[in-house]
Parts: sequence; structure tokens; C-alpha cells
Amino acid sequence: VPLKAPHRYLAFRKERVLKGTVDQRGAFQSLDAPAEPGLMPGETVVREGKAVILFPNANEVFYNPVQEFNRDLTCAVVTEFAREVLAQRGVRIVVPGETDRVVVRLADERNGGEGEGEGEERREEFRTAPVGKRCEEGLRVLEGLAASGLRSVRFSLEVPGLKSVTANDCSAKAAALIARNAAHNNVTHLLEASQRDASMLMYEARGKKECYDVIDLDPYGSPAPFLDAAVQAVSEGGLLCITCTDMAVMAGNSGETCYSKYGSVSIKSKYCHEMALRIILHSLDQRANVYQRYIEPLLSVSVDFYIRVFVRVRTGQAKVKNSASKQAVVYNCVGCGAFHLQRMGKRISQGKHMKYSAATGPPVGLNCEHCGQRYQLGGPLWAEPIHDTEFVQKVLAAVSGNPSRFGTSKRIEGVLSMVTEELQDVPLYYVLDQLSSTVHCNTPSMLQFRSALLHAGYRVSFSHACKNAVKTDAPAGVLWDVMRCWEKSNPVKRERLSETSPALRILSTEPTLQASFDVRDDANPQSRKRHLTRFQENPQANWGPKARAKAGGGVSSELEDRRKQFQGKRKTQITDSAQLKNFPCKKFRKVRSFHALLFPNERFIKAAFR
Repeated sequence: VPLKAPHRYLAFRKERVLKGTVDQRGAFQSLDAPAEPGLMPGETVVREGKAVILFPNANEVFYNPVQEFNRDLTCAVVTEFAREVLAQRGVRIVVPGETDRVVVRLADERNGGEGEGEGEERREEFRTAPVGKRCEEGLRVLEGLAASGLRSVRFSLEVPGLKSVTANDCSAKAAALIARNAAHNNVTHLLEASQRDASMLMYEARGKKECYDVIDLDPYGSPAPFLDAAVQAVSEGGLLCITCTDMAVMAGNSGETCYSKYGSVSIKSKYCHEMALRIILHSLDQRANVYQRYIEPLLSVSVDFYIRVFVRVRTGQAKVKNSASKQAVVYNCVGCGAFHLQRMGKRISQGKHMKYSAATGPPVGLNCEHCGQRYQLGGPLWAEPIHDTEFVQKVLAAVSGNPSRFGTSKRIEGVLSMVTEELQDVPLYYVLDQLSSTVHCNTPSMLQFRSALLHAGYRVSFSHACKNAVKTDAPAGVLWDVMRCWEKSNPVKRERLSETSPALRILSTEPTLQASFDVRDDANPQSRKRHLTRFQENPQANWGPKARAKAGGGVSSELEDRRKQFQGKRKTQITDSAQLKNFPCKKFRKVRSFHALLFPNERFIKAAFR
């Protein structure tokens, strides 16, 4: 296509994307290039990472290109997990593109340096494990719901130190496609296709010799039916990687459904995305406790339309007793949004022994002390840190030092940088927009609000789960004092406020803290100063969860129309009020259809509604 006609090139490229000749990163494939060997009619080629997947155009096997970030992050986490585990077994993994050695044997780090000569001898003790080669001391990996097998193929091609990878799916078409893709990428020596029920496969692997070191579950919807088997089938200190895409349930739209699946009641709140992470961690720990096991969260992220958690599972009857004190219920005010956590249990150290007892409470009265409204009760949820900062920093250092390894390296670096900056001992967060909306005043800048809390002597951080989030150890009363001080310089018309509104109740109280809004340098974190990709815009049209795969393939036109109904609705905003007549309200459409049934005369209908 000539460069003088860029519009023709764009139209041409759009057509090629629809026909599958432009890969997910936008690399154009020439029409004169030979067809992919082994490609059957009705199939296209999907390239992601080092994997080349043969994929049917019909919706017979599930695949979502938007979750490339999920798969890239998983490869990075599993690589660092393999580096730690195999270092204890005397094996050093070799990652392509890494120039420096990121992690040495853990025992060496704890004991400190012992001399250059001894260090060289210790280095010689390590056996190397390159990518794509079978390692007898390596990790056994299970992908329970593999679909096309893309994730498992990427493990085989990009993660070193693996002994075997089992890609399982209950669909016969998916299992056949996995076997074809394994052969197409020359990883049959590592990857084994399986057609089994995922739960039964994991239940049969509960023996110590058959356990998997890494289990990855990325279902369509809720992973709840597989969690009980997963916490038993993973090895001691093994890694569980869990994805939840049923965010409507976990974010408070159906609290009763959330309780039936995860044993916790979700509530509608501004911190719902972090609450969803803590709900799934609570569910995992609760199910592991039944078998005298417990979890250690390594990384928990809420991105796009799903949440993803990486946890290690360990065994220990004494440690399981601590689990009750790690859970909490949350009291959320329906008026001003203030929340308070109440631990489920209490533990007190008495020398070498630990005393366990029931927690005392509640931490709040019948009505909110700030606005006088009632409280909602949610949970239980995980109240301990949701990340292992040391492990996250290792993953971040490996990705930053080798950015060409993943297509979404910039976004991984941005998200993990925010994770390392979060306050780990502060559950949940407030949203600055909600605080301003409650008192009906202008919103201060994020730096001004953060500076006011820092001047008052409290800690504050962002959250990767929400762009305007404020995580702080300051109590709710301090936050409202800051907003009262801000309102004095940005006054609200009190006569317009209702007598029962939370705004009037909050603003009627004089602040006990005189807030300073002078911007401090430490109010702006490094991830924000460096302009890292922290919150990505929607990557493509019709972005979001895809339709469930069907045995016969295809997607109903009704479902497609429903998915596209509100896509891009804010891109072309209406500025002329006269154009609003072209968009009748629902009541107008109902009345119009009712009159059409009574009066089928088309002219009469037009005259009546002119």
C-alpha cells in the first residue's frame, strides 16, 4: 500500500486483523508469505511470547488476547519461584536475555559472603537448567483448565527448570488442540495433553510423590469448584496461581452468591476490588486449614476485569491455629463510607507459647459517629498483607533488567512498582472522589490530600487496584478533619444540604486537626514520578470478558449485540441538546411499542408522537 494513502493502509490493516494475518502485537504478516504448516481450514495463527498457537476461528475453544498481561506476569512469577526452589536443590536456571545473575543460593544470602574463593566453589556446585530442556530436579506444573494450551506452551518455551507440564481440559476438542500445539512448538518432551475433569485429576495427585509444584487455574468465571482439590494437590511450599473473573459477584452485586462460593459476603463499596482479593485469599486459607495447611500470599493483583493471586501453600498444625486471627469482618458505613475491621480471633504471645482466644468487639456503635448512618457487615476476609514485598521486588528486578522478554513488560513494571509502594499492613482504602462527593465540595489534588496526611504524621500510599485510592493508617476521623479544613477554603452552600444528609452532619462538626495542604516531595511516589504505566486504557474495542466457548462454535448475535451496546459510549459525547431527541428513554420506547400494538396505523403513531 503506498504511503501517500495512509487511510487505505489503515483500512487494509483492519481487514487483515479480522482475517487473522496481524498478530496480537501488531506485527504484519505478508500475504505472500507461505501458510503456517499444519494449519487446517477455519484456523488462524496466534503468536504470543515465544509460542505459535494454531487456533480455530469458531468459538470452540476459549481464548482471550487481552489476558496476555496475565500470562506474561505468570511466566515471570513462576520463573522467580523456580529460581528460589531449584537454588535449594543445587540447580541454577538460565533465562535468555539476562546478563547478570539475579538470585544466588538462599543460604549464601543469609550467611553473607564467605570469600571470593569459596563463592566460586559454590557457583561450580550449581547445575544449569536452560529453557526448553527437561530438568529432572525441576518443577512439575499443572494447568487445570488449559483450553488451547497457550499458557502451557509458553511455560515450556519461556520458563526454565521444568520437569513436566500437564495441560488439562475436559473438552475433547481442547485436548486435541493442546496436543497439536505441543507438537507444533516442539515441546512434546515437556508438555503432556490431558482430557480429564480438573478436580478429579488433582484429587488423584494428593500423594507426596504425585503432587504438583505449580498449579495454575484460570477458569471461565469462578474457580470455587476447584479450590478444595488444588490446596491438596500442590506440593509442600508449592505455588498456586488462581484467576477469578466473576467480579460482579465478588464486588458486591450478589453478596449471597459470593458467600455460597467463597464463604464471605461481599458489599458494594469503593474498595471492592481489594476486598475481592482478600475474599479469595480468605477462601483459599479456609479450605487449606481443613487439611492442616495454610497459605502465604506472594502477589495479589486486581487488573482489567479480573483478579489474580499467587500463593504458597505450606503444612503445619501450629501455624494453622493463627488463621483465625488473620481473618476479619468489615463494618462499612452506608452514609460516609467509613469502614472498620474486626478480627475473628486473637492471639497473645506468652513466652514460648501462644494463647488463642475469641476477639472482643464490635469496634463501632449502632450508628456511624461521623454521619449517623447505619453500618453494613461484610466478610470474613483476609486481613494480613496480600503481597510478599521481597519476592515482588525480585520479579520486578528480573522484568526490568530484561524488558524484551515480555510484550507487556512496561505494564508489569508499573503494576509491580505500585505493589511495592503499597502499605502492606493497611487493609482496604478510601477513594478521594468519594470523600469529596460525600461532603459535596470540590476535590483537592491527590498530592495536596496526601501531603495533608503526611503533615499530620500518618503514612499514606496509592493502591494498584484503584487510580484515586488512598491507603493510610489514619483513622476515618482524621480524613474527615482534612476534608473539613479543605471545605473552609472551598465552601459548600449549607442551605442546599438536606438535614439528614451525611454532608451536613460532617460539616457541622469543627475539625480538631488543622490540616496543611502544602505539597511535600515525598507525597509523590517514584512510580508516579517516573510516569510508569500503572493503569492501562482499554486495549481494544469490545474489550473485556469474552463469550464462553461452545462445543459447536460460534457466538449468538444477541450476545454480540449486548456486548457492543455500551462500548465507546463516551467517545462521541452529545453537545447539542437537540440531538437527545434521537435517543428516547426506556419509558418512551415502552409506551411507543404499546401504542403500536393498539394502533397499527403508522401515520397515527407518527402524528401522536410528533
